[in-house]
Amino acid sequence: MPTVIEKLQDGVLLLTLNRPEARNAFNAEQWRETRLSFQRAMADDAVRVVVVTGAGGAFTAGQDLGEMGAIDTSDASAENGFSLFMDELVEFDKPLIAAVNGVGVGFGLTMLLYCDYVYMSRDARLRAPFITLGVVPEAASSYLLPVICGWRAAVDLLFESDFIDADRALELQLATQLCQPEQVLGMALKRAARLAAKPMGSLRHTKRLLNASRNEQVVSARRREDKAFMGRIGSPENIEAITAFIEKRAPDFDGVPPHDKDE
Repeated sequence: MPTVIEKLQDGVLLLTLNRPEARNAFNAEQWRETRLSFQRAMADDAVRVVVVTGAGGAFTAGQDLGEMGAIDTSDASAENGFSLFMDELVEFDKPLIAAVNGVGVGFGLTMLLYCDYVYMSRDARLRAPFITLGVVPEAASSYLLPVICGWRAAVDLLFESDFIDADRALELQLATQLCQPEQVLGMALKRAARLAAKPMGSLRHTKRLLNASRNEQVVSARRREDKAFMGRIGSPENIEAITAFIEKRAPDFDGVPPHDKDE
């Protein structure tokens, strides 16, 4: 079964993340398939707009925690499925729309920072759980969240790591418009159809200009985050967090050394 389903109609490519049994959490195969989907979309002139949604009532739960321990941390500069996909996402210059039809956790939130429009179900929720997992922010969110949401809101999102509801997401400009659950995808596709009818050369050049003003900072933030993230994978706090998740209990960080594994 493909982990990403592609459907192209009238210039609009609908990408459906398709691991509903895992709330569309990204494993190695889904990182690869999503990256390839974005590569093809960028190169194919028949694709004018991309819409991303999730199967089975969830947007995405982010990284599959069952595979987190398999990440190679021996080289902070080493490429992995996440970083390779991020390279494509940062440079993607066609309109990108998210239809958030359920929970968005981790990358399910940070991916939205790269979407031009975000249509969100009124019953959807977002969460940035990085600190509670014993790691650090990803996807240049340590830079983009303060820019988009404001400094204090970004601190609260990251430090507390709590779920926020759709109203709060709209208030923080993480969402463009809230919709009834049954209308989310339709509204996103309606916007996509409007954009697909516009002059694509002008749209792509405009998006490149908009991205150029922030991509230098995004590259720097990703470099800092990647180094810190690799240092935190396999740290005592990260091990306790993942163990607690697998055992379906609350993590207990009392007495757990806070140090990175290479310190």
